[in-house]
Amino acid sequence: MRRTRTTAAVLGAVGLVLSGSAVFAAPEAAAATYGGECGSGYGVVNSAPIGSKGTVFLTYNAGNGRNCVVAKRNSSGSAVLVEAGLSINPVGTHWPVFDGGQFTSYAGPIYLAAAGRCVDWMGRISGTEGGKRGTNCG
Repeated sequence: MRRTRTTAAVLGAVGLVLSGSAVFAAPEAAAATYGGECGSGYGVVNSAPIGSKGTVFLTYNAGNGRNCVVAKRNSSGSAVLVEAGLSINPVGTHWPVFDGGQFTSYAGPIYLAAAGRCVDWMGRISGTEGGKRGTNCG
């Protein structure tokens, strides 16, 4: 009896494929990766997803005590609104260091000297925001 069920399942699956009725999920976009956009000496110290649209990266250069933020889309395409913000914590009512505009892949890099200080940082892609507040203190 077991062999009959297995054979029926395989034949049913083949029938779906041959009839064109099989439904396949669309592949998900690969997550954005940091590619050295901030320059030499900067390494990723934190990151956060920007919904399913991309990732915002916080980097730091111990040699000069500066942070850098880049907001990257998961994949390049036609230009959309991409923004990046960076501030000493607390950010207040506006981002003192900011980059934003219609970009095909990323906003930034933006820089801030913040050695020994907590920072607030964010990335936004077409209205979806990611980031963190009061992190990487010290």
